[in-house]
Amino acid sequence: MDKILVMVAGLAAIAFIIWWFFGQHKVESQAADLDDNQQTIDIQVDGGYSPEHIVLKQGVPATLNFTRTDPSGCLDHVVFADFGINQELPQGQKVSLKINTDQPGQYQWACGMDMFHGQVTVE
Repeated sequence: MDKILVMVAGLAAIAFIIWWFFGQHKVESQAADLDDNQQTIDIQVDGGYSPEHIVLKQGVPATLNFTRTDPSGCLDHVVFADFGINQELPQGQKVSLKINTDQPGQYQWACGMDMFHGQVTVE
């Protein structure tokens, strides 16, 4: 009986890992607010990024406002490799980042440990 329980628990763990890494997960997407030829968006950092996908208009100056409430050390930095940004995110403080929107495309961001990700689409 113990062997069956161990086998069932092992299969359940394997199924969870496969779902976690390869399953389809809902991604929250949001377009930035446009006001006076400036676009801004607020991103909550709590166990990941919300929203995870940002849509920006090409050629309009953009500011992403990150507010980290998560105490995890993994999320204490945000890295935009394409823009050369590696910014500390102090817990409980809003940090504003200017993003270059001159070129259309999709740009990734990640936490300092590259475990949590987000994406900016400039169109």
